[in-house]
Amino acid sequence: MVAVLPDDLSSALDDELARHPVGRLTQSVDRLSARYRQGDAATSPILSSEADVAAYAGYRMPATYAAVHAVLAEAALRAPGFQPRTQVDVGGGTGAAVWAAAAVWPSLTRCTVVEQVAGAIGLGKRLASGAGRAAVRDAEWRRGFVDPAAPAPEADLVTLSYVLGELPEAGRADVVRWLAAESGTVALIEPGTPAGYERIRAARAQLIGLGRHVVAPCPHDAACPIVPGEDWCHFAARLPRSGLHRKLKAGTLGFEDEKFAYVVASRSATVAERPDARIIRHPKKHKGWVALDLCTPDGLKPSVAVSKKQGPRYRAARDAEWGDGWSST
Repeated sequence: MVAVLPDDLSSALDDELARHPVGRLTQSVDRLSARYRQGDAATSPILSSEADVAAYAGYRMPATYAAVHAVLAEAALRAPGFQPRTQVDVGGGTGAAVWAAAAVWPSLTRCTVVEQVAGAIGLGKRLASGAGRAAVRDAEWRRGFVDPAAPAPEADLVTLSYVLGELPEAGRADVVRWLAAESGTVALIEPGTPAGYERIRAARAQLIGLGRHVVAPCPHDAACPIVPGEDWCHFAARLPRSGLHRKLKAGTLGFEDEKFAYVVASRSATVAERPDARIIRHPKKHKGWVALDLCTPDGLKPSVAVSKKQGPRYRAARDAEWGDGWSST
């Protein structure tokens, strides 16, 4: 899947980045990139200057938007009756998840971004001020922390993206419980690494234990059948790179693939129309047949063969992509 930033966001982001020398932005991106790959809990604010905030937005906002949009679009596909009117995005940075949610659900009327870094709030507000969608343009920006001692975020949709890994491990379960306490649906997204997957796996088990039901990506509420340390569940969204984006990332390709792990869980047991199975690896296409690695309610089914003799089913397998749902019939 390809996720393109909305024109109004792309234009506003370009204008903001143009306020800073490219060299300064590149220095910040190098430091932030190293910190992102490090993957452990932050002990001090990561965004410490205006240039850092701008670099973060240029470096991560397109990828975060792509991942969150892919996750929420899948949730919307699996829960067509879910039409959220309110969203709280916790640890929302410069607001990528609000832009993504508003693009998926025109039903949104009130969005709130909770973020601890004042500079990120300032930039997020400027980016949102010219948004075409009222839910983004009129969003409330609130300075606050990921704090289970505070009142729980109350909304139809609560999102937390790329934040769990920045928190001390001992407190993550309390954060998940806090996020779920007053939300209709909660969406958690982490990097598509083994460590990111293990955080999502633990959060998923906890949400199910709290009585939540998985909307996506899993086709079941049973224990995850993947053995940690042997494999991990993750997905990818492709996003185009602008010229400046390529400079900031020292990249030569006109696109990149953002890999992520996630879970979306709902309070309602009837909201989701889950597929029979989920394709969890790139389909292997051979002459006359396709092999699919599937996650099903009965566990993992690797290398399920779909042959040309199966007609429409074979054609569907030829068109299928990593992350798609798959019907057993």
